[in-house]
Amino acid sequence: MEEDTDYRIRFSSLCFINDHVGFHGTVKSSPSDFIVIEIDEQGELVNKTIDDPVCEISEIPPEPNNFPKKPKLDLQNLASEDRSSQEVNSLARCSDSDQNHQSGSKKEDTINNGISKCEEKADVVSRFLDEKTNELLNRFACDIKEKWFSKTELTGPSPEFSIGRILDKNRRASLHSAIRQKFPFLMTVGKNSEIVVKPNLDYKELCHLVSEEEAFEFFKYLDAKKENSKFTFKPDANKDHRKAVHHFVNKKFGNLVETKSFPEVNYNANNLNVVISVRFREKAHKHGKRSLLECQERKDIYTAFTLRKENLEMFEAIGFLAIKLGVIPSDFSYAGLKDKKAVTYQAMVVRKVTPERLKNIEKEIEKKRMKVFNIRSVDNSLRLGQLKGNHFDIVIRNVKNQINDSVNLQDRILEAIENVKNKGFVNYYGPQRFGKGRKVHTDQIGLALLKSEMVKAIKLFLTPEDLDDPVNRAKKYFLQTEDAKGTLSLMPEFKVRERALLESLHRFGMMEEGCVQAWFSFPHSMRIFYVHAYSSKIWNEAVSYRLATYGSRVVEGDLVCLEEDIDDEHLPNSKVHLVTKEEESANTYAIHQVVLPVLGYNIQYPKNKVGQWYHEILSRDGLQTCRFKVPALKLNVPGCYRQILKHPYNLSYQLKEDHDIDVKTEGSHIDEATLSLLISFDLDSSCYATVCLREIMKHDV
Repeated sequence: MEEDTDYRIRFSSLCFINDHVGFHGTVKSSPSDFIVIEIDEQGELVNKTIDDPVCEISEIPPEPNNFPKKPKLDLQNLASEDRSSQEVNSLARCSDSDQNHQSGSKKEDTINNGISKCEEKADVVSRFLDEKTNELLNRFACDIKEKWFSKTELTGPSPEFSIGRILDKNRRASLHSAIRQKFPFLMTVGKNSEIVVKPNLDYKELCHLVSEEEAFEFFKYLDAKKENSKFTFKPDANKDHRKAVHHFVNKKFGNLVETKSFPEVNYNANNLNVVISVRFREKAHKHGKRSLLECQERKDIYTAFTLRKENLEMFEAIGFLAIKLGVIPSDFSYAGLKDKKAVTYQAMVVRKVTPERLKNIEKEIEKKRMKVFNIRSVDNSLRLGQLKGNHFDIVIRNVKNQINDSVNLQDRILEAIENVKNKGFVNYYGPQRFGKGRKVHTDQIGLALLKSEMVKAIKLFLTPEDLDDPVNRAKKYFLQTEDAKGTLSLMPEFKVRERALLESLHRFGMMEEGCVQAWFSFPHSMRIFYVHAYSSKIWNEAVSYRLATYGSRVVEGDLVCLEEDIDDEHLPNSKVHLVTKEEESANTYAIHQVVLPVLGYNIQYPKNKVGQWYHEILSRDGLQTCRFKVPALKLNVPGCYRQILKHPYNLSYQLKEDHDIDVKTEGSHIDEATLSLLISFDLDSSCYATVCLREIMKHDV
């Protein structure tokens, strides 16, 4: 794999908007030199303590629209009600071997408990259909099975049989299930109230691994979704064969069920047989079975809090909190990402956790340099961008003039700060958005995901740096062996994301499908983060090209925003205007109104050299036909527009000697007095303080 150039080198080549000289200094000498405090939508700093925030969860009954969905019609009871109404149809005779399967008597917890024989289920289908349609359906089903088991391949497109249109939604849903219960080797699909029946090729594939009896009962079990039920395959002494069955079920239905192997209850020690048990995942089968109060409690428990963390990556902090609270990382929501090497304060909401439970872990998380406060019950989760901005208190140490600059340092600092206050700074995405690795950056992973190169994306994520530590040794071992289980034993416990990915790879394998499942071990916000990183990198390069090509002039073909208070994330196309030749000549618009598109499927490009540049870059990266959707990972990237310039607000500064302030520089000793700049300012959401400082100092930070 080719080593990528450090993004910080690429970042240093990006254009500036101001022409002052700037100065040198060291940013982030220690986390306490870089304090970030989120500003909520009401304009309040989130580190401000709320009086008596913890409160009990209300026991108000749910609103009518919160009632659980109506459960699916109970076909078992319906079948027993109509037990004597009709005779067994032709397919029942066609599949005697299936009907006589008595797995229920041997497998006490399977879906067959209390279910009537197949003939009784036949009555349910005929109850919904007229005699002719019912007969044609039976004939279609028999034809499919005869071709399969005569080993005659089905050539051409998959055969279909239309039941016709059924307008009543409940009746349609019941018929879908009744057909699949009677004929598990068929599948049904809906097309505008029409039910179409097709062969279930997964059923045929499973028949190559297990008996047809087991396949028949397994697919009935899947469709019934009976709560707290299990399905057990016949005992099997062949480990490789069991592994193939595990792999098939997990590959096809891993999001719905889970499999485990157990020794047979009455086994001979000399001839150990193992059975594979299948059960529904907890989320998959819990629907409409709880009491109203239980549903309300499960749905409505949201606990808000302020998280203070120091020198800790945000996703690592969330992973640690999730473990301590017994939830998953995707149960946490937040308004924005925060720096690692800093002291940060941000609002968060966690689902399914009471305020009291969160308070109980306060002491434990202090060991990880975290603190939670302002704990309280709320009604909903947070969404990205649900903040006004961020406040920064920053210490820049060892401040000095640029080389060969003899002008008074204080004058240089004043000049730089006034320039950026008046003209703004180029609104680049900061280097931290692309990761700190030298070999692989988050944008490269995002590009692989956009191209649906799932295996490559996994390998990029697990590419080691040139460091000899446990994490990189584990990654190196994985790339050499692709042994997920062995890598898990080497990967430190605190690497939550890496371990989650490896556990999925161990379960599902390193083929394309397995890697897709592995990406689902990450919450949606983290999966899409990598795609956004690629879009961000292209945007940075685009705005630098735009400024190098046209400078501060607004030219024909530029895109400008017609709104005063711009919200980059939600700026509709209708508010973006294409500058005409006449408007260029009349200087109708100013440079601070110019926006550039962040890649996605719902954006327009500039109609000048910058637009051509975008298309050339997409062609270079193999994305000419990319629709910015990754269906396999449920990622849709509509894109947005971002102002090319931004301004800091409430900016203040003070120049001091280091002995006047608390010096916490890591591993340093000061022989002579050095100057430090204390600077504070506010930025809009999605702006980067390091980028603002880069423009002020004319020096990468």
